[in-house]
Amino acid sequence: MSVKISPSILTADFTRLGEQVKEIADQGIRYLHIDVMDGRFVPNLTIGPLIVSALKPLAKQMGLILDVHLMIEQPEHLIPAFANAGANIITVHAETCPHLNRTIEQIHDLNCQAGVAVNPATPLVFYENIIQDIDVALIMSVNPGFGGQKFIQGSLYKITAMRALLEEKNNHHVKIEVDGGIKATNVGEIVKAGADILVIGSAIFNKLGSVSDNINEIRRNIS
Repeated sequence: MSVKISPSILTADFTRLGEQVKEIADQGIRYLHIDVMDGRFVPNLTIGPLIVSALKPLAKQMGLILDVHLMIEQPEHLIPAFANAGANIITVHAETCPHLNRTIEQIHDLNCQAGVAVNPATPLVFYENIIQDIDVALIMSVNPGFGGQKFIQGSLYKITAMRALLEEKNNHHVKIEVDGGIKATNVGEIVKAGADILVIGSAIFNKLGSVSDNINEIRRNIS
């Protein structure tokens, strides 16, 4: 399976969001990561279904997968709104879902792929009984809430352990997504540990280089 890049719009220039989305699509990127924060589960407040709905026509035109990451409490109340807005993947946090199987089923019933995320300090045991039911396992490599944070090195072990769990279960369907602190200087070791999808924000959307140059630099360092 080839490694996919899922640029996070959290650090994009929202005054020219459409233009930047076209830039990543022109580079052959097919995932777009949308971070939704509620100011309760994480100490930040970001966007809602209206942004997803606004991106839907452009995503359809460009062949993009809208990868929506819900860092919110009680996500079951807003999952239908994001599905109706055009989300293709909806990821919830294990820490916010007391009835995780029901939430996964809810996402699938709305014709979306289901992802489950865990924070850096949350053990992988949360996946043991639901791994056969999900499409994406999202390993947070920073504490969620803000872009531009430093990658937590202990996450490499967690990615490797997640890959081992999938092999043990003979599960080749679930994709391992990694989110937080990924840049050109560490992307190689993250991929080597077993990542399938790389969520990258500030290393793509910044003032140090163009979107295309930044993507190309990251790709050169994926071994």
